[in-house]
This record gives sequence, C-alpha cells and structure tokens, in this order.
Amino acid sequence: MKNITFLTALLLLTVGLWAQTPISGTVKDGKGHPVRGASVTIKDSYDGATTDSLGNFHFSAADKGNFILLITNIAYTTVELPVSLTGSPLELRIVMKEQLSELRAVTITAGSFTAGDAKRGAVLSSLDIATTAGSNADITAALKTLPGAQQVGEQEGLFVRGGAGYETKQYIDGTLVNNPYFSSVPDIASRGRFSPFLFKGTVFSTGGYSALYGQALSSVVLLESIDLPEKSEVDASISPLLAGIGTQQLSKDKKSSWGGSYNYVNVDLYFHAVKQVPDYFRTPQFHNGDFNFRFKTKNGGMIKYYTTFAYNDLGLRRQDYDSLNMKDAFSLTNHNWYNNLSWREYLNNGWKMDLGASYSTNLDNIGQQVQNASNVKIAFPDTVFWMNSKTFNVDQRQDLSQIKAVFDKKLGALSAIRFGTEYWYAFNNQKYRSQAYSIDTFYKFHDNFNAVFAESDIYLTNELAAKVGLRYEHSTVINRSDLAPRASLAYKTGQYSQFSFAYGIFYQKPENNQLFYTTNIGFTKATHYILNYQKMTHERIFRVEAYYKKYEDLIKTIPINYFYSTFNNSGNGYAKGVEFFWRDKKTIRNFDYWVSYSYLDTKRNYLNFTESMTPNFAATHTASIVMKRFFTKLKSGVNVTYSYATGRPFYNFFLDGNKYDLTASGKTKDYNSLNLSAEYVPQLGSKTAKSWLVLFASVSNVLGYNAVYGYNFSYSGQYRQEINPPAKRFYFIGCFLSWGIDRSQDAIDNNL
Repeated sequence: MKNITFLTALLLLTVGLWAQTPISGTVKDGKGHPVRGASVTIKDSYDGATTDSLGNFHFSAADKGNFILLITNIAYTTVELPVSLTGSPLELRIVMKEQLSELRAVTITAGSFTAGDAKRGAVLSSLDIATTAGSNADITAALKTLPGAQQVGEQEGLFVRGGAGYETKQYIDGTLVNNPYFSSVPDIASRGRFSPFLFKGTVFSTGGYSALYGQALSSVVLLESIDLPEKSEVDASISPLLAGIGTQQLSKDKKSSWGGSYNYVNVDLYFHAVKQVPDYFRTPQFHNGDFNFRFKTKNGGMIKYYTTFAYNDLGLRRQDYDSLNMKDAFSLTNHNWYNNLSWREYLNNGWKMDLGASYSTNLDNIGQQVQNASNVKIAFPDTVFWMNSKTFNVDQRQDLSQIKAVFDKKLGALSAIRFGTEYWYAFNNQKYRSQAYSIDTFYKFHDNFNAVFAESDIYLTNELAAKVGLRYEHSTVINRSDLAPRASLAYKTGQYSQFSFAYGIFYQKPENNQLFYTTNIGFTKATHYILNYQKMTHERIFRVEAYYKKYEDLIKTIPINYFYSTFNNSGNGYAKGVEFFWRDKKTIRNFDYWVSYSYLDTKRNYLNFTESMTPNFAATHTASIVMKRFFTKLKSGVNVTYSYATGRPFYNFFLDGNKYDLTASGKTKDYNSLNLSAEYVPQLGSKTAKSWLVLFASVSNVLGYNAVYGYNFSYSGQYRQEINPPAKRFYFIGCFLSWGIDRSQDAIDNNL
C-alpha cells in the first residue's frame, strides 16, 4: 500500500513538471545596457524571478493560458507584456524605458553655483558664508572665493567674468533689489545690506541665467528667503563694533511666524584701537531694523513679507592728490527703506503660482570739500577751476516699485513650462551744486519698464535635458525694446557627472548717471556661451567651465567740455576664460575645503577708453583656498582663507579739448590676502533653560599685505596716489547669545 501511494505521488509530480512553461530572457534599457534587479513575474501569481547583473532571468510557470508578464524596476517604467503559456519554452528580449526621476536626472549647471537645493548639491550655504574667513558674514565677500569673481576692494559689487560691478544684480524672492549695498564711499568697498541667515537658498549665476530675470549684463545673485523658523528664538549680539537684539516667534500650530531685529554699529572705539588711514571727522554709525511675518496657506503655499530700514552717517578726510597741503573731505548720510512681499501658491492640476511685489527708496546726501591744513573749506581762482569742481553737494533719491507674476506647470515627472510678466516703475532725481557754479543743477527721470517671459524644462531622458526660454523687455525712458533668447543643454555622462552648455543674450539699461545727461541711448548687450563639466557627490564637487562673452552697444563717453559729457552706444568688447572649482568634505574627517581658480582674458572699448583695453577691475589670474576645521567635541572651529590675484591694469586719461588721451598706464602689484577666523559655541544655563553663546573672532589680511587697488592721478598727470584699504588689517571679536536654537548645530555640525 505504501509503495502504491509513493508511485502515485511521483506520477502526479512528473505530470506537473511536464505541464510547466520555462520562461527566460534578458531585460535591457533603451541603450542596450542590462537592467539589474528587475522583477519579472506572471501577474497575479507567485511565479517569477529577478534579473542578474547581466540582465538575465529564468523561471518556470505552472499555469496554462494567456497571462500578463509584469516587469518592474524602481528606475524604469513598468512593462506589461502579454504571453501565452502552453508548456513550450519562452525566450524573451525585453526593453525597459528609463523613468524620469529627480534623484537620478541631469540638471542644468552651466554658469550657476547653487546652494540650498539638495538635488543639485550645496556649494555655499548661509553657514558657509558666515564661517568663510574674511567674509565677516557678507554674502558678496564669500562669493568672491568662487571662480569667476574678481578681488576688487575699492568699490562695492560683484565683478564677474570681465563685467563691471553694476552688471551683476541681486534678486530676493524673484524681485530686483535696487540698492543691495550700503552707499558708496570713494575708494572703499561697501558691504551688502542683508544677512546671509535671511536666506535658505542662494544661486550665484556667473552667466547664462534664466529668462525669468533680466537687466544684468554679466550675472545675477538669486536669494530665496527662509520660510518658517524651526523654533521660536531670541538672539542678542555684542562686540566693540555693534550691539543688536532680535527674535523669531513660531506659532503653536507651526503655520505662521513673525520676527524682527535691531542693530546699532558705531566704530569709534574700534578706530581708536586700530588706526585708519582716512581721518574720520564723523565716525561711521549705522542703524538697522527689520521686521517679517510668514504664514502657510491652506493649499501648502507660503506668504512672506520682509521690511528693513537703514540709516548711516559718516565723514572722512584724505590727502588731496592735486596738492600736498590740501585735503578732500567727504561726508555721507543715507536713508534706505526696503519692502518685499511674496506669495507662492500651489494650484490645481500641477500648476504653481509665484507672485512678488517690492518697494524700495534710497536717499543719499553727499558732500565733498577741498579743505586746507586747518580743515577749512577754501575757494580757488578760475585759473585752477578743476579744484573748485571738487567741492560740491549732491542730494539724490532712487525709488523702485515692482510687481511680478510667474506661473509654473509640471509636464510629467520633471518637465515643466513657466511664463510670466513683471513691471517696474523707477523714479530717480538728483540735485547737484558745485563751487564752480552758483546755481543748483537738477536731474530727473522716471521709467516704466515691462517684461514678459516664457521658459520650459524639457527632460527627454534622465541623461538628457534642455531649458529653452525667451524674454521681451521695453523701457520707456529710452523708448527701446529687446528680445533675449536663452537656451541650455545638459547630458549626464555617469552616475555623478555631466556636461552642460548654455547660450543666451542679455541686455541692460544704461546707468542712472548716464541717463541724467541723455536718454538718446539704448540697451547694452552681451552674448554668453558657456561649456561646463561637473562631477558631484554629496561630499565632493569637481567643476571646470569655459566661456566666451561678446559685448556690444556698450556706453561710450563723448566729452563736450571739462564739465559736461554725453554718451552713445558705440562701445564693444569681449571676455573669455576657463575656471576650476574643487570642494572636498570627505577626505579628512571634520575638515572642509575648496579651491577655485579663474583665468580671464578680456578687453573693452567703452566709457573714456581710447582703444580696446583690459578694464581696470580685471585680473588675468585669480585663485582662492578656503579651509575649515571643526572640533565637534569642543564645539569649535577654525577657518582659513587665502586669496590671490595678479596685478590689475591702471590708466590715466587726460581730457584734451573734446577727446581723451591716455597719458599713463601700467599694472598694480599682485594681490594677496590671508584671513583667519574661529568660533566657539558653549551651552549655557540649565537643562530646562538652554541658551547658547557663540564666541567669534576673525582677522582679515593677517600678514598685513599692503594691497594696491589702483591709483588716483593729479589733474596734471604728474602725481599719483595709491588706492589702499583704510587699514592693513581688520579685526572682529564678538559674542552672540541665542535662546531657543542650538547654535552648535548651526555653527559646527551643519557644516560637516
């Protein structure tokens, strides 16, 4: 009986095996590469297998009839293949289409350094900026350690790839900032008005930027303000230079917040300890206050409002470069008020809306006098009329109102289209009185500026993407329009590497001081070509970029006499170069460093240039090394920055009748700067009442290198005066108290 049962079971098993259908084959992608780890199964059954490293699979199916073979892989679109199971072997060749994924897709990087976007990888975050030695928490100073930016110390602004400082514009939450820096002081660079900790994301575009932005011939800095704080907090700061207090309060439901701060800066004590070359007869003072509120909408959008008011006052004397016993006394009083309102909302069917509005007003009261050894203003005879022209008063006001709307629609997983419009109303006036004349001269203009734009992100595969855009602009003050196409292409060559190419045409209005004299001029123009290779992981970035820029319709100065000039668009030029960037957080534990290098070849024939020449703000070679060592157990860090640039050209132009002559030229000595900073973040108070103290100290230009940024020439051209920093070194020491936020996470851990 046992033998009969065994034989019956064996017979049934043999019949079952004969009834199964062997299924085998390969799974590959559209390029013929094997797809590893794909699941190949009969739908609604347990029969199936997983592909090996070569994309091969094999298994047997027990059922008979018509079924669906299901092939899935997280990186590819699911394939459903009809099959007929008859018992005869099936051998299949299956091709899977790669699924578009944000984690795996290529991104456009040509011309852009991005922070705050995890998909692209951070280059400089807010904490990077604050802990970069020599930056002193100034956004522009930190960006100068990246390739493309020049080491210009005698005037504010970012000088990028052969472009002047005014050719780089800053945007906050999509709208232009009209006065991003404190008002200019002759031969001294002013720092930016905004703290890096206001922003969660920063894009420094060295060229080829999006069609959503305009009126910047060389580059843009795009700043995105933070949404809601993680926790409520109160902050206070004190140092020999400044005192401040601020708070951010998060609602209990974590859907809204408000905050504000006030800071007062007075450098009188510091100037007594660290002597300055200029004689400050009015010690620089700064008052800064800001307020913000933010709240989430029902659909997950965000409304944000930010306002800041600033007041500063100063006065300084220098040796007059036309006379050994005379002084030039300069004074400045500035009022600035800035407002920004933005609304981001998610609409139905994959639409997103970004609305923005801003208003700013800036008032400068500037005075300049030629004084004698007793600091008394003096007048000169007509035989030296140029000396009288150096005593003047200027009252100027700049107002800018803006509205902007951008609509964004997702097309599939990654592709998108966006379009929008913006309107600016600018009002500028100036009252000028010179000792050479007895009457006031008034200048005034207003401009209605309109723009419409459209742009699309096109993802063909995870390896190939394009961005195509077009921007139209019209300015009423010059009654001119422009049409600016933009295009970018990126191809992924490996898991972490890619090539990008960008092309674009960019326009910019003439500067205010040119429009005061004539509006019979047009837009200046630059055409960008950029080729980029980048390999990036979470902890390492390697990047090399080559570019060429062609300048057209640059402004040329046409002198009428010693006091008056007019302008036209007959200028031109070019800029080309190669840049290198390497950042590494992985090789050495708790150590972060980056190295940047730029080669620049540029010439222009613009303003009062007599021929095509290298601008005086352009160095052929620039390089920076930034190093940060963190001691997590000690809650401290040490930072080092070294920057180098070859000498920049200088020129002396003499007005001979109605034309300029070049009377002197040369190059300054090379620029070197070694900067150090350190921070220590101990916890204070009990476990239930925690507070943190951030002790911060820095020294800029530790070795006391005497930088020469250029020269001021006497009217005769026989004498020249070096343009140097106000002091060889800058020192800062301060303590920052915080209640509610663990600042050791900010200053130490989040940098790793």
